[in-house]
Amino acid sequence: MIKTSVDHHLHTFYCHHARGTMEEYVLAGIDCGLEGIIFLEHMEEGINYFETTWLTEDDFVGYRREGERLRGEYGDRINIGLGVEVGYNPARVEALRERLAREQWDRIGISYHFMEIEGRHYNMLSRKRENTLAFSQAGVGKVLDRYFAGLLAAVHDLPGTALCHLDAVLRHHPDIVFTPEHMAQVDAILLALAKRDMALEINSSGFSHRNEQYPALAIIQRGVELGLRLEAGSDAHRPEDVGRGFSRLSSLPL
Repeated sequence: MIKTSVDHHLHTFYCHHARGTMEEYVLAGIDCGLEGIIFLEHMEEGINYFETTWLTEDDFVGYRREGERLRGEYGDRINIGLGVEVGYNPARVEALRERLAREQWDRIGISYHFMEIEGRHYNMLSRKRENTLAFSQAGVGKVLDRYFAGLLAAVHDLPGTALCHLDAVLRHHPDIVFTPEHMAQVDAILLALAKRDMALEINSSGFSHRNEQYPALAIIQRGVELGLRLEAGSDAHRPEDVGRGFSRLSSLPL
């Protein structure tokens, strides 16, 4: 039921926090016996963060050029898609929409990494102490409220084709607890995905973080009830991570 013949979520050195060339990921996908791979490089807008973990405009030019070259060289052995993982920023929705409209993408994954607190952005998926400390001071429950509300707005406001790692927020924070109110927000997001015919990404990187995929099984089962398309993604940041955990995804009780 989960489409595991394609790895829908790959990063490369272009995003400044992964390693490996695009060609190395292509070769890894071939070695895994995959029918296809989709690069999903980071697009952010207006983020005030201490390091760049997304592509610049020049990076995107090189990314597109190299992707087209690889399609020409390896297209008879594996399907190669070029996509973006667009990070939601409620203050820059129009700018994000304009950037996404400039080019045709094979997949537009929606995520929400950076939350603004008192004029600075902090990464909700980072283990770095300055991020976790900022969210502790802001209040973990309030951050979760804002995160899920932001994802719901992103599904409505951005032209996404899939929603990435839905419940990975604060994955390295020791005090994270999803309340019934948060789960109601999650359900509203799933309903919005169904209405917009967007896929729910099943992200296998969760196996290395919490021994469970993102999102949790109960959320996936609710997505199945709503008829959502389920697309597997490894969120690989190294070539050797392509297709990781896909056999476990195939055995989920759905």
